[in-house]
Amino acid sequence: MSKDINPKEAIVKTAYADVNKFGQNGEFDKSMKAVNRILAVAPDDHTALHCKIICLIQLTKFEEALKFIEKNRLVTLIFEKAYCEYRLNKPNLALKTIDDANLPVLPPNLKELRTQVLYRLERYDECFESYKDIIKHTNDYYEDERRTNFKAVAANLALDTNNVIPEIPEDTYEQYFNGSFILSIRQRYSEAEKKLRVSEKLCRESLEEDGASEEEIREEMDIIKVQTAYCMQMQGKTKEAAAIYADVLRNKPKDPALIAVASNNLVVINKDQHVFDSKKKIRAAMADACEHKLTARQKKAVALNNCLLALFTNASDQIHQISTKLAEQYPDMCFQSLLIRAVQFTKDKKHKEAVELLQKHAASTANKEEAFASKFAIVQFLLVQGARKEAIDVLLSLGEAKYKPGIVSALVTLYLGMNNKPAASELLRTAVDWYKKNNVSSGDLSDMWRQAAEFHLRGGATETAASSLEELLKLKPNDVRVLAQLVIAYAQCNPQKALEVSKKLPKLETLTTASEIDALEAANWVMSTKAAKKSANAKIDQSPGTPVVEKKKCHKRKRKGKLPKNYNAEIPPDPERWLPKYERTGFRKKRDRRAKDIIKGSQGMSSQAAEQYDMSNRANLNKSSPATPAYQEPTPGPRQQHRKGGQKKRKGGRF
Repeated sequence: MSKDINPKEAIVKTAYADVNKFGQNGEFDKSMKAVNRILAVAPDDHTALHCKIICLIQLTKFEEALKFIEKNRLVTLIFEKAYCEYRLNKPNLALKTIDDANLPVLPPNLKELRTQVLYRLERYDECFESYKDIIKHTNDYYEDERRTNFKAVAANLALDTNNVIPEIPEDTYEQYFNGSFILSIRQRYSEAEKKLRVSEKLCRESLEEDGASEEEIREEMDIIKVQTAYCMQMQGKTKEAAAIYADVLRNKPKDPALIAVASNNLVVINKDQHVFDSKKKIRAAMADACEHKLTARQKKAVALNNCLLALFTNASDQIHQISTKLAEQYPDMCFQSLLIRAVQFTKDKKHKEAVELLQKHAASTANKEEAFASKFAIVQFLLVQGARKEAIDVLLSLGEAKYKPGIVSALVTLYLGMNNKPAASELLRTAVDWYKKNNVSSGDLSDMWRQAAEFHLRGGATETAASSLEELLKLKPNDVRVLAQLVIAYAQCNPQKALEVSKKLPKLETLTTASEIDALEAANWVMSTKAAKKSANAKIDQSPGTPVVEKKKCHKRKRKGKLPKNYNAEIPPDPERWLPKYERTGFRKKRDRRAKDIIKGSQGMSSQAAEQYDMSNRANLNKSSPATPAYQEPTPGPRQQHRKGGQKKRKGGRF
């Protein structure tokens, strides 16, 4: 007789078969129900416990999986526990879990997870070395993904210009995408944009081969488009970049980091325009969902832009509150926060508070660069108030830094603005002596020496001007103009030295040609500049080897007058042909014929009076009439007569 099968074993065996079947089909919810059947009859089954954790991880129930591990004290499941902590945005706990295991050699899966945790913690140096080791000793299906991540680590290391980034081959669109980051960080935006165009093309081709839908392709390509827009923005193509950002945000992407980057960059483009839209965008960039998706550098940039946007809105209380929070959250942004507050004080006409705030920071900070910048900001605020003397005092308090060319130039300008030329001259003299004494040659000082020399030459301090020109000659030994100025300066204070230096000047024959000398001799100095140039050019053109060409005189061609078609030379022309029609004799006869029987006079005038004053009737002159003036003006010619009537005859109508 066969023995009866243990029902407990039968349940476990059947349940494991279901776990395997559902797990291979990706139905992890059904697989977990099968595991629960096993744990119901065998609660201490380690394999079943492990299977349940895997099912919970596959169902993205990381919190529940972590609690289950801790409840059942599954110490050996280091990878699963660290992975749950990593996915719950607890990278420090995940790294501690891996390191506390004290394993002599980390298995490949745990080593790769640790590398990812280091990337999340932004410990890029360690992450870079770890990936190098993994790629060297591993060769499997995930090699392209590892190289993509390796390229991403290299891009972040490129932020430090001292790091040497090795060349990594690029085959996939992700690798091209990460490679563009390295170029953009090095400010080679045009090359980065070209690489992103290649990445975009490869992305579409690759996803279409995998059978991805159009929506999935668009979501993947949106990331590449945003990076392309950033490169265009940095090249000054702000309109095109803004259009791409707006188009991506219109598609409502699921990635919060993508939304944050596009929104923040749009705020930067808007500046003080479209403030209400920028407020919405900055809120989207600072959402809680972006907290664990952005790097510390990105979050810092968003927070700073939020402060600057508040400055544009001129919300005084809000600006002080946000800037104080920025300094607390990011201590390295303390100085930027301070400057924003000082600017707002000046906007509120509180210049004294702004200056005091910066003076306090300059006195307390150990960072020399920040203290230096603070004093420059103080000078700017003082000049806005018109306090030039106080601004000069701040610049003079910079110690030896006041001898920098830019500061010397600013001080000279301020002194001249206050009509204090002796102080400006003394400052330049002191600066020249300081540079000669300390033998400082950092940067290009030629402009400062030249300005100092010209200033002292105009002021009559020829010895100081000569010292400046000597220093300038050391920087530019072949400059003939400087040498000539030095000769002029020495000629006024040391003629012997002027004679020695003048010997270094090139000979006149090397500076001018024979033709130029002839032109100068031929030119008449009394003539105007244009005439002198004209005569000089004529002299130069008439060289012995050039044949003389006589210029032909331009004669204007006289055109023959045009005659009418019906012109007859035998008939003399009408003498009145140039007179207006109404002034011709024939026109007057028509008027006389029409007005033969009717005499028009002034309104209300009788016909008898009209006859009396009708000058055309010569008989009236003998009759008694009012006294006429002794002098009568001569009748004007036909050209000076005014036209009578004033109205033109309309078509088919009357006058």
